[in-house]
Amino acid sequence: MRKKWSIVGKPDASDQALGKELGVSTLLAGILRRRGITNAQEAKAFLSPETEQPYYDPFGMKDMDRAVARIRRAIGSSEKIVVYGDYDVDGITSTTLLVRALRRLGAAVEYYIPDRQEGYGLHTESLEKLAANGARLVVTVDCGIANAAEIGAVRDKLDIVVTDHHLPGEQLPDAEAVVDPHREDCEYPFKDLAGVGVAFKLCQALFLEMKGKEFQDDLEVVALGTIADIVPLLSENRKLVKLGLVEMKGTKIEGLRQLIEVSGLSGKEITSGQVGFVLAPRLNAAGRLETAMRGVELLLTEEESRAKDIALALNELNSERQQVEADILEQAKKQLASVDTVAARTLVIAGQDWHPGVIGIVASRLVELYYRPTVIVSIQDGVGKGSCRSIRGFHLFDALTAAKDTLVQFGGHEMAAGLTVMPGNLDALRQVLDEYADAHLTAEDYIPCLELEAELRPEEITKDLVTELSRLEPYGMANPRPVFGCFNVRGSDAKVIGREGQHLKFMIRNGADSLEIVGWNMSEKLVMLHRGRVDLAFVPELNEWNGRVYVQCKLTELRHSEGRHLFPTREILGGIYLALKKERTGQAFFADDGTLADICDVSPEVMGISLRIFEELGLVLRDGERLRLVPPPKRKLDLEDSPTFRNGAGTMANTREA
Repeated sequence: MRKKWSIVGKPDASDQALGKELGVSTLLAGILRRRGITNAQEAKAFLSPETEQPYYDPFGMKDMDRAVARIRRAIGSSEKIVVYGDYDVDGITSTTLLVRALRRLGAAVEYYIPDRQEGYGLHTESLEKLAANGARLVVTVDCGIANAAEIGAVRDKLDIVVTDHHLPGEQLPDAEAVVDPHREDCEYPFKDLAGVGVAFKLCQALFLEMKGKEFQDDLEVVALGTIADIVPLLSENRKLVKLGLVEMKGTKIEGLRQLIEVSGLSGKEITSGQVGFVLAPRLNAAGRLETAMRGVELLLTEEESRAKDIALALNELNSERQQVEADILEQAKKQLASVDTVAARTLVIAGQDWHPGVIGIVASRLVELYYRPTVIVSIQDGVGKGSCRSIRGFHLFDALTAAKDTLVQFGGHEMAAGLTVMPGNLDALRQVLDEYADAHLTAEDYIPCLELEAELRPEEITKDLVTELSRLEPYGMANPRPVFGCFNVRGSDAKVIGREGQHLKFMIRNGADSLEIVGWNMSEKLVMLHRGRVDLAFVPELNEWNGRVYVQCKLTELRHSEGRHLFPTREILGGIYLALKKERTGQAFFADDGTLADICDVSPEVMGISLRIFEELGLVLRDGERLRLVPPPKRKLDLEDSPTFRNGAGTMANTREA
């Protein structure tokens, strides 16, 4: 897929001043500025959130006082409380966190999470069963804001406290309390908490009210849910994740310890990337293929053997999930083979009995492949349950709101959402989404953009640079790991590595030394390195091998150098001829365009075209593989006498491939 490469790190006069005030490089100061951090106080809170970022007052959240009062009354009168969560990692961790906190406060508490067949959010039948089983108070986590009808239906049987972080609909639920920072009348200063973050604020408020102390427990659980839910890692989220990652390595939560063990992360420094791509998928596998209740059980159990059994089962479920996902992806791609995906504004596809637990992942894969807002629907028992993923500029929640007349229900965010739709309305849904796309997207919006933080020369990629950049961790939404560009370089010692030869490894010159470049699952790009100079998009890291710590660049994209299709102008040809004349006049040399390109500081493609033009003008003589630069004739040469120059100058000048 064609991508635009864009360097977003344009220098700004303020970067040097901010860098000097903070004692950091201008490069790091510029990265902070592009994340909206423009003064030293904000920068200190960002770089050291564990000490410099304060917690906001939990009672600053609308209805928090009412929620605490109702829960406190339930604890005091030994009422049965049920924590009602969602089946993703955010819901699992939110449920775990609140159950553990309420037990510490002496509550009689149980938990309930619907499975994916039942569907997201609250369900009247489930609430009625909870009431019939003795529940007096239900506290929702990571759900409930969109369930005004369901809450109203059981108002005479249950008291319900809603805690959520999703966008409210037109009507708030008539509950004992509705705690959601996205309420229009909520003045809480940070709106982007995950569901587990809102649950954490409830725990803070409860402990302040009932114990008179700060709640600081189970931060590793908060970090796990916050990272998995892909919320902006700014402000309080950043503090919670930074502190939680520290706790995670030596966690006393037996189930999490066992999950870390089966994931191969024991004894290692756990990063946000490892949480998002290693731990979270295994925990999520419970809710995707079976029931998320097992995930909560894992995090609540204190028995080592039981925790180990569940962790191993989740690990196996994750492998099964990967296979199911691959099968559905292939079926989806076959459907799309008959669709003009280039002309399509959105993609809406459906399959019979596709597993609802993995279609969200498949939707994400399709967005990566086709870069179109995507809705993928599983039809079971005559009803479609769908997952949606978006691209920049297409606000999914707003688009689904425009299409609400075609839907049974929906909910979500700007980039991800879920829905229920009757199969007969799929075409109507597609039409409304296409109309929304026509109104909000341009042709340019359908071209994915690879955003590079800055251009780095090979000699600038040092251990000190990598160490300084590590201060930006943890990475995540709104704070992506910086990707840099290095342009017009030549790779050497290129080879494929890995058991199946699936990875790529090569070197580039770094002054008198060399930098190691590794491209995971990029072995097919080996041929590029034999065809001339290349541009790299990469993440610099520190790697340790046999006691030696060195810089290794992890490749994210590789392309032929931008200049490979630049047709040589008169000025370029003149410069190349003078450089060759200085080096090689009267001497035979091999026709190695790459070597000559290095001498003349151009791409091998430009060098090859230039040599052909020189041959046609009689400036270069060829003998098999050998070339000889000869003195020019006494008559004045005209470049138009070269067919290559004459035919190519008008059509290829300054053409670049993005």
